[in-house]
Amino acid sequence: MNDILVDVRHLKQWFSIRTGLFATTPLKAVDDVSFFIRRGETLGLVGESGCGKTTVARSMLQLYKPTAGEMYFDGKPVNKNNIRELRKEMQMVFQDPYSSLNPRMTVGDIVGEPLDVHKLFKCRKERNARIAELMSLVGLSSEHARRYAHEFSGGQRQRIGIARALAVNPQFIACDESVSALDVSIQAQIINMFKDIQTKLGLSYLFIAHDIMVVNYMSDRVAVMYLGKIIEMAATDDINDRPIHPYTVSLLSAVPVPDPKISRERHRIILEGDVPSPLRIPSGCAFRTRCPYATAQCAEETPPLIDRGGGHFAACWNK
Repeated sequence: MNDILVDVRHLKQWFSIRTGLFATTPLKAVDDVSFFIRRGETLGLVGESGCGKTTVARSMLQLYKPTAGEMYFDGKPVNKNNIRELRKEMQMVFQDPYSSLNPRMTVGDIVGEPLDVHKLFKCRKERNARIAELMSLVGLSSEHARRYAHEFSGGQRQRIGIARALAVNPQFIACDESVSALDVSIQAQIINMFKDIQTKLGLSYLFIAHDIMVVNYMSDRVAVMYLGKIIEMAATDDINDRPIHPYTVSLLSAVPVPDPKISRERHRIILEGDVPSPLRIPSGCAFRTRCPYATAQCAEETPPLIDRGGGHFAACWNK
């Protein structure tokens, strides 16, 4: 257990949505999610938009107060009493590099703000040296520190956001779709930079994306979410070679293959119907309304996430 850095247990994040004059309905954005991340490991979290991936990361870092559940960081419970101190160990890189940077601050002040908040320098010279070091680490020049965010491209802005997250020497970073707003060529640069930084600093990542190919490249293990629940989780190679849940199978069948001959021979699984509203999640298995293997049991009972062997977890009654 000593190699486990982040341990999330039965995390729930429900939001009360007004559905009438005096009525509210719980929106179950995250519903009983559990996982762990080892030191130096990357756990990929994949799923379509609205399934709860971002909410998981924000709840872990107490940006949202969790409705229920527990999180442990290096064996210590994370709560409102110690979250300020633990912010030096846990950071987040946000999805949108355009809205996550303050347009009124210079890049040097954006990167240096965590140093100011946590008082991690003895003098101005030390602060400036640390900012220059961080800028160099993410592939930017120290001269860029005097400019403002609007003077940079999307890829450069995301590098600034990464430098800000690294300022406090964290052990864990939640990457919330950190490349989805970038051009494909820039995505590759940022992803490779994430891997290089992980090798240099020994970081652990929760890497969130809806592109399963990006997740496969980045991650040691992959967790698949659907309507607020993790429905499958396994080592990256295992989940690609032996997907169990029908939703995971359909996701992998949609991945483009560069070889046209193989692409023509592959069978693309197209799911029928629409994703149910998170305000009206179907009883039992939430995926049953789109699943070709659904039975009466799927409507009556929610399948548990159980180990199918070799640390490959899946929640399905019929697979």
